[in-house]
Amino acid sequence: MMEKTRVLVTGAGGFIGSHLVEGLLRNGHTVRAFVRYASHGKRGWLEEIESALTRKLEIFSGDIADSRAVREAVRGCGKIFHLAALIGIPYSYVAPNSYVAVNINGTLNILEAAREEKIERVLVTSTSEVYGTALYTPINEDHPLQAQSPYSATKIGADAIAISYHKAFNLPVTVVRPFNTYGPRQSARAVIPTVITQALFANQIKIGSRDPVRDMVYVEDTVAGFQALAESHECVGTVTNLATTVGVTVGELIDRVQRIVGRSLPVVETEERKRPEASEVFKLLGCAQLAEHRAGWKPKVSLDEGLARTVEWFRGRHDVEPVGQYRV
Repeated sequence: MMEKTRVLVTGAGGFIGSHLVEGLLRNGHTVRAFVRYASHGKRGWLEEIESALTRKLEIFSGDIADSRAVREAVRGCGKIFHLAALIGIPYSYVAPNSYVAVNINGTLNILEAAREEKIERVLVTSTSEVYGTALYTPINEDHPLQAQSPYSATKIGADAIAISYHKAFNLPVTVVRPFNTYGPRQSARAVIPTVITQALFANQIKIGSRDPVRDMVYVEDTVAGFQALAESHECVGTVTNLATTVGVTVGELIDRVQRIVGRSLPVVETEERKRPEASEVFKLLGCAQLAEHRAGWKPKVSLDEGLARTVEWFRGRHDVEPVGQYRV
């Protein structure tokens, strides 16, 4: 088991990051949560964590693109879970320089600081988007990388730099490549929250396309995977997928959500929600054999169970807009 030492989590106020912080705290770790500085002082989804857990939580506000702030955040920590990134694919078409600054240079800042501080393990978060549309399925870690958006290009760059630091400097780096994570706290930029909020609160469901296939991993399983990989010596210097090996189309997701919600709404495909044709990733279906072999990880939450939990969370929110900005 991971030693009970101070752990740094970047991107801690986000969807996956906040769940990871919560999981680490429940497992007895002291967590330094790196959140992007904002004048309003908000901590993102960390504000949802029950107060009983926060006695071992330290908030560090800064900018992942600021190397000095990153060095200060890393100092005194034993392990790093690096999740901070710009992740919205549509916005990467508009502001690619920002994605390079955060996703590539921010990762480089983490690696340099980890090298200087002799960190025990650095887990860098990748994405299944780096594979592009599948050339074969299930997609294993040897699948060619295809940059079909500026976002995925920056993540490919970040992954390559991370592995190079292991090879060049013997830094104990692990790259985790989760497929499509979903669950409570996810923003409406993503397909499942977009569908759920419309199914609950709107009179129709607007999407870009019913056809893309995704491998959906419930956030509880993703967080368990992060922790398992960070404890595995076999994952050092490697890239490891987290996937269910089960594919589902966007159309099938809509049908399942509507059954859970108990509504049947018209589904409308709209051009403004579509990606550029050559940028669309049509099929992501992952292989997770190495995660099981290297770290003993297997997903536990079925898609229907995960969707039901997520629907209930959104049903209880009164601050959610019914129409998201995701382009399926």
